Amino acid sequence: MRVNTIDKQILSIALALVALLTVPILINPEKGTAILKTVLNSITSNFGPLYLWACLGIFGFLIWLAFGKYGKVKLGSGDPEFSTFSWLALIFTAGIGSGIMYWGIIEWAYYYSSPPFGLEPSSVDAASFAPTYGMFHWGFSAWAIYCVPSIPIAYAVYIKKSSSYRLSNACRGIIGDHADGLIGKIIDVCFMFGLIGGIGTSLALGTPLLAEGIHHFTGVEKTLTLNLGIVVALMVFFSICLYFGLKKGLKLLSDWNLYLYVAIAVFIFIFGPTAFIIASFTDSVGVLFQNFFRMSLYTDPVGKSGFSEAWTLFYWGWWFSYAPFTGMFAARISKGRTIKGLILGQLLGGTLGCWLAFSIFGNTGMFFEMTGIVPVVDILQNQGAPAAILATLNALPLGGVVMFLYLLVAAIFLATTVNSAAYTLSDVASKNLQPGEEPARWYRVFWGILLTSISIVLMYGDGLEALQTLSIITALPLVFVMFLMIGSFLKWIRSDYDVIMQEQEKAERAAVYSIPEPGRAKRKRPKKAPVVPKTGFEN
Repeated sequence: MRVNTIDKQILSIALALVALLTVPILINPEKGTAILKTVLNSITSNFGPLYLWACLGIFGFLIWLAFGKYGKVKLGSGDPEFSTFSWLALIFTAGIGSGIMYWGIIEWAYYYSSPPFGLEPSSVDAASFAPTYGMFHWGFSAWAIYCVPSIPIAYAVYIKKSSSYRLSNACRGIIGDHADGLIGKIIDVCFMFGLIGGIGTSLALGTPLLAEGIHHFTGVEKTLTLNLGIVVALMVFFSICLYFGLKKGLKLLSDWNLYLYVAIAVFIFIFGPTAFIIASFTDSVGVLFQNFFRMSLYTDPVGKSGFSEAWTLFYWGWWFSYAPFTGMFAARISKGRTIKGLILGQLLGGTLGCWLAFSIFGNTGMFFEMTGIVPVVDILQNQGAPAAILATLNALPLGGVVMFLYLLVAAIFLATTVNSAAYTLSDVASKNLQPGEEPARWYRVFWGILLTSISIVLMYGDGLEALQTLSIITALPLVFVMFLMIGSFLKWIRSDYDVIMQEQEKAERAAVYSIPEPGRAKRKRPKKAPVVPKTGFEN
């Protein structure tokens, strides 16, 4: 069973934290959820502005880094392993999941009926901010949070020659050899804790949407039992995928899922309200750029509407929970790219991908509401978000087919996201793995079952409210880990910069000299081993 590859310390700490969160809800749902709410209120009142400032500061740091001298540093030798298109596609699919299938089509309705800044509900001003806020929450700020851990992780692996993608190794520039001890394990557990919270949120948000679809097509009553059955079915599916590994079938399934997602978006754009989609998207870009800083730092301390806590803080917590996971993935596929290229690829590519999704799906629903084709807001308030989503899809040409395919994409997105997360968690909670060796099969399946069990407990408790609470709570320690990683990276690159640039210039000159002149044979030059900066990992 390869028990010797399990890091028992990390595993035991992670399981203890999971038990601390979920056991009170399992024993007494009302009291357990109330405890989580108490923790949430303490965090939002004391640390709420920290989330907002941290996100805005990270975005500013990345812009400075991309366009400063350090942006020219290349992460690893050789050419990139993937074409730019394939690389951006991988970045985008790693950063999104079933969440965009849920929120992309309905989020505007919440802002339209309960707008920020004290605006009148269902007013013209509310209609301007409604599609804009979705683009804000899934735009530059979100992708800045995703991007920032990928840089120190990639630097540690490709420049400092670390053999591990763990967060603790990316912090080694500050904590030194403590990365191999208790402090390093605590950092890795913080990552696992955050990812568990983020995945639990994704699972219990996507499940009611699938339940609504089953109810629509089969008439089966929507109950907690149906939700639990869906989660168990998904658990069986991705447990099988986890058992056979990542490369046997899952990659093909993920690729076709992306093609299907794009096909649905193109179909809606062509056969839906095309003119309204374009006009509303254009208006939203203007509103966003005009109000970016206000939206980034909005707390409403006098009005106390709770808008920031319910939405912006929830999203920033969700992104911080996922960020180390997406950062590890981005680092793995970004060898050979410059720091500037890595930053701009994620900020621009990821943002535009989400903007198009929100513009096509969300503005279609908004058009149906404005023209009276579908009373989306009324359905949302009386029947819930999943019913409003399906009513919007059903109003499209070939609505039944579009709805079925939409739900299929959401289910596969959900399964592949949990699969990847379970694989990553099992990898981080392992030790003594050889290069290219996968964690034990039963261990991968164990983490998949654990993630789904957490979502079941949360649904047994207080649903979405408990999930929002969990995301914000689990993200708090990761905010401080992010700053530790940034400090480590800056210490490293300031020390290594001159040597790195000398080696890059030598490599560029060698590449130029190796190009044969027309009609002449290519001149062979002896290869020289590159000079690598001192890493601190030699021992």
